[in-house]
Amino acid sequence: MALTDDERHLLGRLLIKVGRTRNRNRVLEAYYEGEQRVEQLGLAIPPELRRFLTIAAWPGTYADEIAARTTLEGFELPDATEADEELWRIWQANGLDAESKLGQLDAIVRGGSFLTIGAGDADTPDAPSPEGGDDDRERTAEIPLITVESSDEMAVELSPRTRLPIAAAKFYTDDDVAHATLYQPGETIWLERRNATWSEVDRDVHDLGVVPVVPLVRGARLAKRDGRSIFTRIIGLTDAAARALTNGQVATEALAVPQRWAAGLTPADFRDPKTGETLPTWEAYFGALWASANPEAKFGAFSAADLANFDTIVSLYAKLVSGVSGLPLRYLGQATTNPPSAEGILADESRVIKQVENFQTESEAAYERAMRIAVRIRDGRWDPRMERLETQWRSAATPTRAQAADAAVKLVQQKIIPREAAWVDLGYSAARRKKLAELFAAEEARDPVAEIARGLAGNVPPPAPTDADVGG
Repeated sequence: MALTDDERHLLGRLLIKVGRTRNRNRVLEAYYEGEQRVEQLGLAIPPELRRFLTIAAWPGTYADEIAARTTLEGFELPDATEADEELWRIWQANGLDAESKLGQLDAIVRGGSFLTIGAGDADTPDAPSPEGGDDDRERTAEIPLITVESSDEMAVELSPRTRLPIAAAKFYTDDDVAHATLYQPGETIWLERRNATWSEVDRDVHDLGVVPVVPLVRGARLAKRDGRSIFTRIIGLTDAAARALTNGQVATEALAVPQRWAAGLTPADFRDPKTGETLPTWEAYFGALWASANPEAKFGAFSAADLANFDTIVSLYAKLVSGVSGLPLRYLGQATTNPPSAEGILADESRVIKQVENFQTESEAAYERAMRIAVRIRDGRWDPRMERLETQWRSAATPTRAQAADAAVKLVQQKIIPREAAWVDLGYSAARRKKLAELFAAEEARDPVAEIARGLAGNVPPPAPTDADVGG
């Protein structure tokens, strides 16, 4: 079945969008890795000294800190008190503990990534071996496939009315052959590009009614639904700090060691007195040159450059980045006189914590929609309960273990929260909470009186043998 004109035009628009996004991503990725090119170095530093370029890798520190505090722990259905095991099984069967972290980091650095949802496949590498039996393979095939995709390869078109995807496409190359997957509400089409033309390879008419692709974005605005990199506001300050650091690097190389001067030397002073050969530059500078038979020769040294001004300007830029980003100054390499207290750490990180919570709110809408589509693919129908699905997140704050435990104990003792809620506050996973509940149930079912009786019975010595036992 050939592509329609509308499908070809749609594929072309999405391909152009992916190309533009790739160009933007290359710049943002360079800032994340600390490999960006800083312009306007020629005023104080000639181009041939660009090898002294020194980068302040603050954007990467910023992104990693937000990503490290963003951890999804489960999904809770309405009227439930614990994470749903079946939804969590779908999550873990697709390796989303790790993959979701990659998608979140891309959303933070680049502004967005994508989740794609499809039917499961019993032949995937994680499927049970044939020895596991047909039941295991059928169970694996029931698990929908959820993958995390890069904005380098995927783009979507959103409905101006619902703000939901009305089409999406993924473009990639395999064995030097260009491939594309076009996602639409009623079908998914797989394509190959040969002879400058897209040819259909396969088509799946699934009639989902929705595009099985969900954007995972950060920093979306009403007029910019594709999201915004977390680096946007600190790129200029990062470049300014890099220029100051590079100037300091050049000054350290050229001016930090006091420059020496000599007057009244003759060409003979630059030659080895034994061989007559010209002395190497380093040997002349560091020793042999600084003595002469000429009584008129004079020697001296210039004062070393004061490099403290570079520390001052870099510290200023660090403070500006801290003010814009909310990162504590200690995260930017700025030491404080006194180590912060536990309360001071929480106050210092309050803006970072709030940013993580905002990102969790943005992300949970994407994850919940992806799980609704996954359950629809698994069950063949839309589950109305999934409309009220809630996402559970690990706390973004970093209180000490002792503080968290002390607060939990007090809340339980005052009967403000139950014991199970304290486990949540302490950051225990759903699996760990379930195991703890089983251990407590087993502990409460024990009969200490009976155990004591059994212990005493085990310590009673055997009765003495009688005459009958020994045969008379």
